[in-house]
Amino acid sequence: MRLSLDALLVLDAIDRKGSFAAAADELHRVPSAVTYTVQKLEEDLDVLLFDRRGHRAKLTAAGRELLQEGRHLLRAADDLESRVKRVATGWEAELRIAYDDVIPAAGILRVVNEFCREPCPTRIRLAMEVLGGCWDAVAANRADLAVGASGEGPTGGGYGVAKLGGIEWVFAVSPAHPLAAAPEPLAPEEIRKHRAVAVADSSRNLPPRTLGLIGGQDVLTVPSIRAKLEAQVMGLGVGNLPRYLIEPEVAARRLLIKRTAEPRIEAQLYLAWRTAHRGNALQWFLKRLQEPRALDRLLGGGGLMDDE
Repeated sequence: MRLSLDALLVLDAIDRKGSFAAAADELHRVPSAVTYTVQKLEEDLDVLLFDRRGHRAKLTAAGRELLQEGRHLLRAADDLESRVKRVATGWEAELRIAYDDVIPAAGILRVVNEFCREPCPTRIRLAMEVLGGCWDAVAANRADLAVGASGEGPTGGGYGVAKLGGIEWVFAVSPAHPLAAAPEPLAPEEIRKHRAVAVADSSRNLPPRTLGLIGGQDVLTVPSIRAKLEAQVMGLGVGNLPRYLIEPEVAARRLLIKRTAEPRIEAQLYLAWRTAHRGNALQWFLKRLQEPRALDRLLGGGGLMDDE
């Protein structure tokens, strides 16, 4: 490689100090070593980097472009060096967090914001999953931590589990939908006559899951819980939604909650993590997310089941 970090350091010092001699003094080198570094770089690149006329060394246009981009590399190298030293103390270079679609992104980001105030080098990578997707992400090692995994985890082990909390799902319809005027409790036979709105499971390897669907029912599949909410507000179908999520729509009379003959759905959510992963960042998130009312804060203050 013709370009080195050391050569960029020399160029930077000459530009800031204004002369080869001053740069040599700052770098604790003899002037001839600085001159040789620049000449060698100019020969390798076949480009004139400095206009040596006059008392002050001035970069040519090519030299200025090289230094401008080179300073980005120098900053990145400094950052990398610092990050490696910190990682050696137990902090991960990156923590991959998968969170279920029922948890608002704002809730996860509030926790991430708290973490980013800590003096640590770990970078956070977030990914949203649906239904079995959180379990799948941990099982397939696509995530180090899953927040909001529901139902039973896959067989095979290799991961730890802790309860996060439970949320209540309720059956909701648009006021303009035929089921809005139907007598309660709604029987499965009556619900089956109408299209359901379902969110597609994001699992890549595990069998896909469904929630609250009735066999033989027409289904509109959407990519997210927010899209499901909008579809049901528009009357495109019916189905179960988290109570915390639909409260504003119910208050505005854009959705109605209907009682059904089937028992209400109470979904227990979990934290799941790779047991082989023991870094400080993972431990920070596990501790933070197992504090009392952690799920309540993630959801924005509501949505917990009565017994939570």
